[in-house]
Amino acid sequence: MAKSQPLIPPIGKKVQLADYDPDYTAEYKHGKDVADQLTRDSDRLRDLQDQLYADNKHALLVVLQAIDAGGKDGTIKHVFEGVNPQGVEVTSFKQPSSAEAAHDFLWRIHQSVPAKGGIGVFNRSHYEQVLVVRVHNLVPKTEWEQAYDQINQFEALLAGTGTTILKFFLHISKDEQKKRFEDRLHDPDKQWKFSLADIEERKRWDDYTAAFEDMLTRCNTEQAPWHIVPANHKWYRDLMVTQTIIEALKGMKLTYPAPIANVEQIVVPD
Repeated sequence: MAKSQPLIPPIGKKVQLADYDPDYTAEYKHGKDVADQLTRDSDRLRDLQDQLYADNKHALLVVLQAIDAGGKDGTIKHVFEGVNPQGVEVTSFKQPSSAEAAHDFLWRIHQSVPAKGGIGVFNRSHYEQVLVVRVHNLVPKTEWEQAYDQINQFEALLAGTGTTILKFFLHISKDEQKKRFEDRLHDPDKQWKFSLADIEERKRWDDYTAAFEDMLTRCNTEQAPWHIVPANHKWYRDLMVTQTIIEALKGMKLTYPAPIANVEQIVVPD
């Protein structure tokens, strides 16, 4: 059996990504080993999402961060493919618009937080303020440095008002990123996803690693811990993300609302 690897890093301790194997798959060897489990989990997630919507007392925010080609889009596609789209909203945060840039960096984020009864999925997020902004020196260090505390306070506000936050860092190796970029280049159906900017960003791998490690260390809190998901194997990534979401929803003790009075006596007219 493979040596156990924690999903949540110890809170308050420095995270070193070298300590987390992106190839880790626990006791599983192949995707076929978890195929049936993924099917059952998909059904369970669909049922729980239905209860979340009906219960209308809690919200779930799923945050996905990763290096380029880390699998954010694929995770969203596979984990949420069986749920009711009316109850899930995916937000992809690109470069801020002029209106967004005129406000604080959390302004556009807060507008996309899910309402009670809903699931919100962030493809990239407020953490870009301590990732891309930091790596590319888009603002002075004094500005992005204070963002860690601002993010923690923001997430504490959400957690304290009924939103459960699940943050997933999809951890892939540099070799795996190279393989995925090459797959895009050689597959006509995927070439549209490739940009020369990907090559330029890859040159900053070490800078991004340092930024990710600080993010995982400084914003790993009791109310919103980070999950470091080994993501070289997509099937294991999907399994871990799905099961973590299921456990979070089960922990909400969701119930369907009581029916109207004397429902059993109501007769639908012909």
